Amino acid sequence: MPKVTFVNEKKEIEVEPGANLREAARQAGISVYKGLDRYLNCRGFGLCGTCKVLVKKGMENLSPKTFMERFNFNLHPLTMFARIGHENEMRLACQVQVHGDCTVQTTPEFNLSGENFWQKPYPNK
Repeated sequence: MPKVTFVNEKKEIEVEPGANLREAARQAGISVYKGLDRYLNCRGFGLCGTCKVLVKKGMENLSPKTFMERFNFNLHPLTMFARIGHENEMRLACQVQVHGDCTVQTTPEFNLSGENFWQKPYPNK
């Protein structure tokens, strides 16, 4: 059975192959939400972007990005800024199916002042 390791919570859980990451975390008592988002979220439909997680290891063991993930990460301002510098590692827990071992970080921080946000696209020559 696949194992999901949650970095912030220092907890590892076993899930059924194909299990939804948000539901598996919820059943294990792990919240993928921060603050009021625990109560104000879309309940797993991929609309709000509040269940974003940063995949540290095992991206190849997760389902491909869904349409709702691509739509949300490109148009929703909260998730758009949160994924700067982590475009390929950020996922919505409600849209992810776990097929193998992975390590995730819940409630990743915004990167508004990070080097990837403000750096020039081309170095000066």
